[in-house]
Amino acid sequence: MLLVLVPLLGFLFLRFIYVTSKKNFVFSGTMPEEPVIMAVWHGELALPPMYYAYVLRGGKPKLHIIISEHRDGEYIARTMKYIGLDAVRGSSTRGGAKAMMQAIKKMREGSDLAITPDGPRGPRHEVADGIVAIAQKQECKIIALSIEASRFWQFKSWDRFYLPKPFSTITFYASEPFDINGMEKEAAKKLIHDKLVRAC
Repeated sequence: MLLVLVPLLGFLFLRFIYVTSKKNFVFSGTMPEEPVIMAVWHGELALPPMYYAYVLRGGKPKLHIIISEHRDGEYIARTMKYIGLDAVRGSSTRGGAKAMMQAIKKMREGSDLAITPDGPRGPRHEVADGIVAIAQKQECKIIALSIEASRFWQFKSWDRFYLPKPFSTITFYASEPFDINGMEKEAAKKLIHDKLVRAC
């Protein structure tokens, strides 16, 4: 019962925040026609999927989010389904190889991919290897997403989860599409980190 009720209520609450807030959209590029990777910090995951679905892809989203196989991941996956987004289950700590293969398969089928580079358990704002491996394997662009709100809650979880309040002003940031093809792993991770930081 909770697996049905909680995601629905979660979606309705996030939708309420999104609809009642004044929104500013800052995007310094254009969306590529080919599949891209959307990168967002774990602690800012709540609203950027709506920005992607309703604005960046013009109401025609085709995106899979890599979400952990833990129980809380199931709630997130079901919540994202209400936005029209699908999930690839797995993470760096559990089911990672399977998730990477599924993610690459979905991108080859034409789907965008969303990754929280510091998920699912941190360290906060530290880019893990997965996003680098997938982006270089697919030779695809990455777009860094971030949000900033005039009024918000910030929780004491490991990711310092950031949730705008209803009736606030929210600025959604998206970096220009960039690639990490041919870069050494650590240099690529630093570039992704810097793009995410500069996006906010």
